[in-house]
Amino acid sequence: MPNSPLLSAKTLTKDVPAGIVVFLVALPLCLGIALASNAPLFSGLVSGIVGGLLVGFLSGSHTSVSGPAAGLTAIVAAQIGKLGTFETFLLAVTLAGVIQVVLGICRAGFIAAFFPSSVIKGLLAAIGTILILKQIPHVIGHDPDPEGDMAFEQPDHENTFTELWASFFDIQEGAAIVGLLSIVLLAVWEKVPRLKKSLVPAPLVVVVFGVAVNLLLRQFGSSLEIGTSHLVQVPVAKDLGAFLGFLTYPDFSSLANPAVYIAAVTIAIVASLETLLNLEAVDKLDPEQRRSPANRELLAQGVGNIVSGLIGGLPMTSVIVRSSVNINAGGKTKVSAILHGVLLLGCVLFVPGWLNEIPLAALAAILLMTGLKLASPKLLKQMWAEGPNQFLPFIITVVAIVLTDLLIGILIGLGVSICFILHSNMRRPLRKVMEKHMTGDVLRIELANQVSFFSRAMLEKTLHAVPRGGHVLIDARNTDYIDADILDIIQDFKSHTAKAHGVTLSLSGFKDRYGNLEDSIQFVDFSSREVQSSLTPQRVLEIFREGNDRFRHGRQLTRDVGRLVDATAGGQFPMAVVLSCIDSRTPAELVFDLGLGDIFSVRIAGNIARDKVLGSMEYACAVAGAKLILVMGHTSCGAVNAAVDLLATHKTASEATGCVNLDTLITEIQKSVDPATLKQPDQWKNGEKAAYANEVSRRNILRTMRKIRERSTTLDRLVLEGKIAIIGSLYDISTGEVSFFQTAESSTVPLDVPMTQAV
Repeated sequence: MPNSPLLSAKTLTKDVPAGIVVFLVALPLCLGIALASNAPLFSGLVSGIVGGLLVGFLSGSHTSVSGPAAGLTAIVAAQIGKLGTFETFLLAVTLAGVIQVVLGICRAGFIAAFFPSSVIKGLLAAIGTILILKQIPHVIGHDPDPEGDMAFEQPDHENTFTELWASFFDIQEGAAIVGLLSIVLLAVWEKVPRLKKSLVPAPLVVVVFGVAVNLLLRQFGSSLEIGTSHLVQVPVAKDLGAFLGFLTYPDFSSLANPAVYIAAVTIAIVASLETLLNLEAVDKLDPEQRRSPANRELLAQGVGNIVSGLIGGLPMTSVIVRSSVNINAGGKTKVSAILHGVLLLGCVLFVPGWLNEIPLAALAAILLMTGLKLASPKLLKQMWAEGPNQFLPFIITVVAIVLTDLLIGILIGLGVSICFILHSNMRRPLRKVMEKHMTGDVLRIELANQVSFFSRAMLEKTLHAVPRGGHVLIDARNTDYIDADILDIIQDFKSHTAKAHGVTLSLSGFKDRYGNLEDSIQFVDFSSREVQSSLTPQRVLEIFREGNDRFRHGRQLTRDVGRLVDATAGGQFPMAVVLSCIDSRTPAELVFDLGLGDIFSVRIAGNIARDKVLGSMEYACAVAGAKLILVMGHTSCGAVNAAVDLLATHKTASEATGCVNLDTLITEIQKSVDPATLKQPDQWKNGEKAAYANEVSRRNILRTMRKIRERSTTLDRLVLEGKIAIIGSLYDISTGEVSFFQTAESSTVPLDVPMTQAV
């Protein structure tokens, strides 16, 4: 989908309110994450401002919002402790940004394509669950845990569940009133169509409502007044100089410290992984389902972290919480992300006191309702319906993230998904098809596009299971990469095992770079001279039946057409001649799953036996050695329907269509119509006309079979000598099934085909 213009009246009406809501939600998250990371509070705001202004501008995502990441709090706290000073840590953040820029230039974002969807959906559901569990205490005024901390184990030595339990015994009445009424307001706003479609988003109304209630309670000196600890607490600078004094700069004298580089690599890898995962998750939430360029995002995040590190900010990533709030608030383009950065900078710089009037309970209500949307029962039901291979990695990811933290939980989820992939690969790493060729059965092993060493065990098991005297084909035509271990197994089987076990091995599609493994087909999959001479009419009929069965069930043989062209260039030895209608829906080669050189195909409207048709058949059987003549009609035949209608109305084909040469063809078909049962076109009841025409098609086939022997002494003699057989067949265009039948005169050799009365 092409990028939408950044500035348009249509998108601005959505982006501006969304940007305001994201700003209000991001404000306490920035402060809370800094507090949970044991970093200066202002560093969280710096990261949020840079994430909004700079990364928002550079990013290719329409809906992603960047800032300090909850998933990095444990790493940030640990690295600050190891490096000794916050200034040294900032140097590591700057270097981490450089590494991310390099990763973006090297197009390392491709790894995003390998994240299993079950883990991505598990991430969304887990974030939703955590938001619900973490925000309930804040909604009712229990705020010892900093807003923005997403880890299970908290800095105050509590965990998510103990904090939740403790909150019910520490309810701050004023904050609880704001929080609970905010939830009600958000729910009602969502249910009333007129409100939901308004330009003002519900979260913005909730924040205004929370501030109004706070000021009202303070004005009247109520005992319900919301205390400072339950409000947003932005550091207040008296002037621009004081504001700039909050900034911290990296200690470049620590460049010789090896620990700085270890920290930089750690931050870069974790931040990049979290960004790519969050980006995939945000794209799934986007109502317009736009795709964000992963490599560009790595570049944007790298530049953002360089700048953030240089002016005293925390490392940042794309953040799922802020991004989902942005989407739920109606954000359409990255203008909302940029605007949230502008508001963070402007309000923190000029009106921090105003921000400190916002109750945390109102913001918690917004996040809680966002969590309910992310962790919806509908998603759980959907994943359950997709089976254990999808549901188990999904639910384990959810539980792991909830009980640990974002990073560890994701790694556990990825590990579980890899285990399921390996297990599935061990069971079905190869596609195995038993194909019935003219010269016998061949087990075709179709290799995947990428064949890793994970397929080794199953390939060895499959090859060693081939019985003595069996034939196996390893098909690598659709393969771009084969691991060296796999090539060794195939080479060893070809050189030693196959000979020792009496197994014939064929290879197809192996490229020059695979060493000594060259294409070698050891079976015949077309009608050669030897094959033709060994066939009997009965065996040819069986081949036709087997081919139609494969055609109906989508199990057609895999043929190398180029090789068949070369193999048949020197001569043809078809096993049969098929006389069929010219109808475009009845190509004999497809209907019977045949290849080049297998049959003579004679096609004429109504599959009638005219003189020139008989001449072609005589050549096919008497000269070229075909063993079977198959007369194939079909249901809903246009020529038969025309013959029936014209006979009923006493018209000729030339009179009805203006095509003079059609008269003899239609007249021949009409000889199979029983005049005693014929009705006028308007006298047929529902379905009667189609059934009658199909019966005429069958009678026409039988008449053609009889006329072949009557009009050709050559073919009659071959039938009497048992060298050929004439079989009738009717192809059902609605099912793809061919039914075969014969008459007492069509063959002198025993055929396993129902007998029918000739006409």
